[in-house]
Amino acid sequence: MKKFKASLYVSAAAVFLALLLLHSCDNTEMWIRLFFGYLSGTREERLFKLDVGWPRDPSLFTGTPFDVAVDHQNSLVYVAQRGDNVSKVLVFTEEGYFKESWNTNTLEMPHGIFAAINPNEQSIWISDVGQGQYGHTVKQYSLSGKLLTVLGTPGKAGSSLSPLQFDQPADIFVKTNGDVYIVDGDGGLNNRLLMLTKDFNVEWTLGGNGTKPGEFYIPHCVAVDEFGRVWVADRGNKRIQVFDSITGEWIGTWDTCFSEDGPYSVRITADRKYIVVAQLNISRLLFLSFPPIGQIGQCQVVSTIQMADGVRPHLLDVSITTGSVYVAELGAQQVQRYVYV
Repeated sequence: MKKFKASLYVSAAAVFLALLLLHSCDNTEMWIRLFFGYLSGTREERLFKLDVGWPRDPSLFTGTPFDVAVDHQNSLVYVAQRGDNVSKVLVFTEEGYFKESWNTNTLEMPHGIFAAINPNEQSIWISDVGQGQYGHTVKQYSLSGKLLTVLGTPGKAGSSLSPLQFDQPADIFVKTNGDVYIVDGDGGLNNRLLMLTKDFNVEWTLGGNGTKPGEFYIPHCVAVDEFGRVWVADRGNKRIQVFDSITGEWIGTWDTCFSEDGPYSVRITADRKYIVVAQLNISRLLFLSFPPIGQIGQCQVVSTIQMADGVRPHLLDVSITTGSVYVAELGAQQVQRYVYV
């Protein structure tokens, strides 16, 4: 009994000390995490750190970077940027050295960029949200910037599937077998996800402006995992929706992690452990636990990176060889690289 009472007194003293510190310390959140987060096992991990030496010459970003894509086979990083009298695509090595800029007048306002690098294809895909003669399209280029394919009706916003039309298509993902996934509607007429075959025939489409499963409000980014699941950053609805990549059937929704700001990006880390999400308005990166095959459950934040106010991370990509995360930042007007700690 004496031992029990002594233990009780020690516990009460510890709680009293914690409350006293909470009351006296300005940084209440820090003390809450110290006393309760560590003990409950909810403390976030530190997974990535900023590589301050990438790129070697940040002044080369003469426009505003909107997205970034990694060519893992050739260790290159493609940056899509906007601005007057600037190259719309800059190419760097993964070591941070500038390689080249594209000399093309076929891009107006690039939004999403994707490197399709696999045994069947080596090309760069870019969505163009411009309002001029080349806009409202998704374009395929060679690695050196030669235009190869145009999807959509250039210069005409619309919702038609035949002929195919887009209205400010936000992002694209191409699987190794050639299947193409496009989220169409960066604030335009359409709020939809399209799946095209390798011959660019529309296999299925789903969406519509709304909050129900399978509906979207500004779908902003798309990714496909190795288990055949399509992940869509449903930005305006502050959620991520997941679908079957073959049938388009709705699998599940994550919405509890995005109360402060919607998800602008969705990419899977090289080790298949985390999903990386950028939240532009609060300048934050989230690392969410990646669920194995089966039900996705609800989202769980494992780690966060809080950037300085005004950085505004937009879209990002992951190198499957080095594991590095490259982030295009609208406010800072640069691309930064984060590497594993």
